[in-house]
This record gives sequence, C-alpha cells and structure tokens, in this order.
Amino acid sequence: VQLQASGGGLVQAGGSLRLSCAASGLTFSTYGMGWFRQAPGKEREFVAFISWSGAITHYADSVKGRFTISRDNAKSTVYLQMNNLKSEDTAVYYCAAIKSGSYYYSTNYNYWGQGTKVTVSS
Repeated sequence: VQLQASGGGLVQAGGSLRLSCAASGLTFSTYGMGWFRQAPGKEREFVAFISWSGAITHYADSVKGRFTISRDNAKSTVYLQMNNLKSEDTAVYYCAAIKSGSYYYSTNYNYWGQGTKVTVSS
C-alpha cells in the first residue's frame, strides 16, 4: 500500500494550497481518509476526515470554514483544499487511510503517507 501526498510548499498568509494524496495497493473506495499535521515540536493532530463515500466529513475546529476535504474514488485520490492559510497552519501534512474506528485518533489509521510540508509565511 502506498499513499503519496503532494502539493505542499511555501505560501503567504491568506493564501491557498491544495494537497493531494494518491493511493495505490488498497481498495480505496472502502476506506475513510484523513489528514493530520505535525508542527515542529508538537504532536501530530487531526485536521480533516472524509468517509469512504464522501458523504461525511469532519474537521478540526482550527480549520473549519477554511479547509475542505474531498475525494475522487475513480482516481483513488483525496484532496485537502486549504484557504486563508495562517502561520499556525505551518506543518507537515499527512494523509492516512482508516477502515474502522474513530477517525479522530491517529492510532486507528491503517496506512500513512510520507507527508508534505506546508510553510505559511506571515
């Protein structure tokens, strides 16, 4: 199984980025997908989740209204559209696949991508 995250980079505060995570080696349409992030010196934290069908989404309070998670099962890809970025969004962003259990806890995820770095300059 491989989850390949991409789309990170350097952006000014108030700007936008779209992260992508391409999956292979698993039946993508049967997994929920999540995005987590880890800032320097901090623990990994939940950012967003989308159910296998795309019908259900959840967001961390810190990104609600600014970030949008979506998926394309035909392309085995999950996206994270990030708007109005803030300096506190600076982190390495990871995508992950979950079969069952609470989407909020990283320990419930079965597979992880390698991460893509997002830096927001103020």
